[in-house]
Amino acid sequence: MKKHILRAELEALREDGNAAFVAKLTPNMDPSSILGVRVPLLRKLAKQIIREGNADAFLNDLPHRYLEENQVHAFVINEIRDYDECMERLEAFLPHVDCWNVTDAIRPKIIAKHTKQAEPVLRRWMKSEEPYTVRTAIGLFMAYYLDDAFERKQAERIADLRFDHYYVRMMAAWYMATALAKQPDAIMPLLETQRMDVWTHNRTIQKAVESYRIPEAQKAYLKTMRRREGK
Repeated sequence: MKKHILRAELEALREDGNAAFVAKLTPNMDPSSILGVRVPLLRKLAKQIIREGNADAFLNDLPHRYLEENQVHAFVINEIRDYDECMERLEAFLPHVDCWNVTDAIRPKIIAKHTKQAEPVLRRWMKSEEPYTVRTAIGLFMAYYLDDAFERKQAERIADLRFDHYYVRMMAAWYMATALAKQPDAIMPLLETQRMDVWTHNRTIQKAVESYRIPEAQKAYLKTMRRREGK
């Protein structure tokens, strides 16, 4: 599928009402770059690109114009079955990722089979000066490293992260709240010792309290650990 054909398909699927809604949730993006195409349709287009044998041409054709093209790009990468190729494609794509909608679409399935190989790469991305590269790394730690591949040091690195960007800190809080549900013995001490910055600490508690996976008794305890912001 050539780029102009994909754009024509995306433009035909645009929903102005949804575009306005997405624009409100993505204030750093130019509204003219948002078409409002629904995610299930974007996933379908990604599968079509792969099925028609056009994945390489599409992935090579950077940068894209629309937010939805970047989301489709992420969904195509997610289906790459060769680990080295997948990581190479991600490295090429990350400099063009400039919003949370795309970072949160990046979930390559192959990483689940190569967590040891991928971890040093994710740690390197966490040291990036680009916020959406850092957010991507934390999101992948959350997706693939909270079960058998979990190590306490992973959570400690994220707890120690100091990156003054809303979408990075929010992802760190999301990771911590999810990790608390899956690895409570490792995560609770990070909250008890106030290892995170105050804002991320409090958002972690907020997300944990809202989660159905956290026991009510633990939620009550978490509420006692809220810290005063601005201190």
